[in-house]
Amino acid sequence: MIITAIITVIAAYLLGSINFAVIFSNAFMKKDVRELGSGNAGTTNVMRTAGFLPGFLTFLCDALKGYVACYLGKTIFEYISHFQTGEWTAPIYGAYICGLVCMLGHVFPIFYQFKGGKGVATSVGIFAVCCPLAIAVGLLTFAIVLVFSKMVSLSSLAATIVVVVLSIVFYDATASVIPQAVLCILMGIIVFAKHSENIKRLLSGTENKIGSRR
Repeated sequence: MIITAIITVIAAYLLGSINFAVIFSNAFMKKDVRELGSGNAGTTNVMRTAGFLPGFLTFLCDALKGYVACYLGKTIFEYISHFQTGEWTAPIYGAYICGLVCMLGHVFPIFYQFKGGKGVATSVGIFAVCCPLAIAVGLLTFAIVLVFSKMVSLSSLAATIVVVVLSIVFYDATASVIPQAVLCILMGIIVFAKHSENIKRLLSGTENKIGSRR
């Protein structure tokens, strides 16, 4: 059963490594989005350089791969729990572990020289499985901050904090809160680490706003 769990985690990483930003930028523009704009292989850069449709498709597919990875992890761990005793087989652990690994695949994709996105869109799908309430409030937070700040990075960081905190507060009671909290926080750290340059610009007041020229 441990082999089954390991295979599931590897599958989550490989799924996360499918970089839809690169796929759709190549499909619509015949160019690698990592060589355009901010150089980030994510929704915002695709939308800025290729347009709304490829940007929307990137967001949708990145979120979907996060959802599928978590759902797969949750389902497989639930199956394992029927044959293997122990708290580690709790389905929510499978969801969070596969979610974290999927995000790592998105950020460091093996298929694209380990140069990927920032993990925000993928986290939407991940927490849609792990804690739907948290991601619902997180998306609302993102929208509100975006309306007032016109900054996608600030909105993403604010939403990340909200999602991580709420996921810990409303943890899955079928398993221990500590492992869930650790996995949530690790995903939050990844998002913040990938936004390090944005954070520097936010602190210096030079961060780009929607509609501004880079």
